[in-house]
Amino acid sequence: MPGGEKRGGHAFKTNHELIVAISGSFEVETQDGQQNQLFQLNRSYYGLLIPAGYWREIKNFSTNSFCLVLASTTYNLDDYIRDFDAFLEFRRVT
Repeated sequence: MPGGEKRGGHAFKTNHELIVAISGSFEVETQDGQQNQLFQLNRSYYGLLIPAGYWREIKNFSTNSFCLVLASTTYNLDDYIRDFDAFLEFRRVT
C-alpha cells in the first residue's frame, strides 16, 4: 500500500473482520454510532477483530505496508453499508 493512503469507509451487517499488519503500519478507526476508537497496527502477531455493525476506516499506511483482512463470510455486496448516514440508521434499528 502506498504511504498515506486510506481504505475502507464502510461497515458490514453480518460479516466480522480480522485485520493484521503483515508488514509496515497503519491505523484502523472504528465507529459504533456513539464512539470512535483509533488502533495502531504495526506487528504481524497482533490483529484487530471488528464485529459486524462497526464502521471502519484504515488509514495512515506507512510506505509499502501490507494489510491482511480475513472475513467471516464470503463476499456479499448486500452486506456492505457504504453510506455513513445509512450506517447510523442501521445502528439505531439494531
